[in-house]
Amino acid sequence: MPPAAPMFIDQMHFAMDLGAPTLARSRKAADLSRMNWVAASALALIAGLALSGCAPSGRPDVAPLSAKSYATIPGIPNARYFADQTAEMDRELERSLIREGASLGLKRGSVLPPAHFLALSGGGDDGAFGAGLLAGWTAHGDRPQFKMVTGVSTGALIAPFAFLGSDYDSALTDVYTNVTPAHIYQKRFILSAAIIDDALADTAPLFQTISRHIDETLMAKIAAEYHKGRLLFIQTTDLDAGVPVRWNIGAIAESGDPRALDLIRHIMLASAAIPAAFPPVMFDVEANGRAYRELHVDGGAVSQAFLLPPGVDLRKARKLAGYQRKSAFGYVIRNARLTVEFSDVDRHTLPIAQKAVSTLINYNGVGDLYRIYSLVKQANVAFNLAYIDPEFQAPHKEDFDQSYMRALYSYGYDKAVHGYAWRHAPPGIDAGGK
Repeated sequence: MPPAAPMFIDQMHFAMDLGAPTLARSRKAADLSRMNWVAASALALIAGLALSGCAPSGRPDVAPLSAKSYATIPGIPNARYFADQTAEMDRELERSLIREGASLGLKRGSVLPPAHFLALSGGGDDGAFGAGLLAGWTAHGDRPQFKMVTGVSTGALIAPFAFLGSDYDSALTDVYTNVTPAHIYQKRFILSAAIIDDALADTAPLFQTISRHIDETLMAKIAAEYHKGRLLFIQTTDLDAGVPVRWNIGAIAESGDPRALDLIRHIMLASAAIPAAFPPVMFDVEANGRAYRELHVDGGAVSQAFLLPPGVDLRKARKLAGYQRKSAFGYVIRNARLTVEFSDVDRHTLPIAQKAVSTLINYNGVGDLYRIYSLVKQANVAFNLAYIDPEFQAPHKEDFDQSYMRALYSYGYDKAVHGYAWRHAPPGIDAGGK
């Protein structure tokens, strides 16, 4: 299979799921209109691929691959990091530890208090699970303040609220219990979407939803916490290069740049931009004194969750900063199940492809858990995992189904308010995965 094939399969899956969620959620309930939408979606994608050979290739403003690692956001040099910039991320961690020690009035050589790290995965409307869990954790009374929060896709929408703590539980609850599909996207005409446009739907409603909650006041609070040494990262995918980008939201917020708020909103939009279903987001960057534009999509195109990028050394950062750490705890909230839901797949091309790709995506996400587990263990960080158990069986009629999201939010809340039973390893590493 050529390198581009997995990405295309992901695009086809997400597009079909947007157009005909009933096929993904129910075995026999797809009505004719939804089947027509699926057929039209597939034909549009195929037509788009066929016609792409007739269209001019490449964009004149795209940065060459050789410039990727040092392409920056003008005026905000530490706004983001590519996967191969481990030295730069090490230095950012070191600086954050120095800021943390200073905010606590501690001298070099002192022992810092326990640190808590939170990773929030992708999962679409299953983000209601993570939202409910966080709110229930607050109600239980032992939710910590996180040293670092990371978010991918729907996790990126949760991350700023999780970072700022319980004061923003009401906003988090609103986002995941009161939205409908109309608050997320507006469908486009299928054929023009595939041939002329860049996605099957318009996410202007999602940008409005983000903007309603992510305002100047919230950004100022993120900046203040960044000044204390806390970190907030959101992942997108640079589609031109096919690499993950970790955006340093606290540094952007603290920069004082007049474009900072709009940039943060668009980063969140990009992290949730499901390829082919939702439009990509363009970012203006600079490399070697030249201006370029990058095309970014859902961070989940690379990984469903991340905590410590490979090569980043927490112990080295602490040593260079001159501090020790009493203990550290990592938490991963997977806004999805660990297994694929059983269904008697119809023997037709689209249902077969969709089920196969949903299975592929699910197990790639499970693979992320093993990677995170390995990295945090190397850093002597305790591992804690939450995910949606098979016992949750609420009906799911369509994507961003409000009734489903409310039920899942309540499920996550009830689990946490009584003291969440965190798993301490991915499945298969210990008995029962607990």
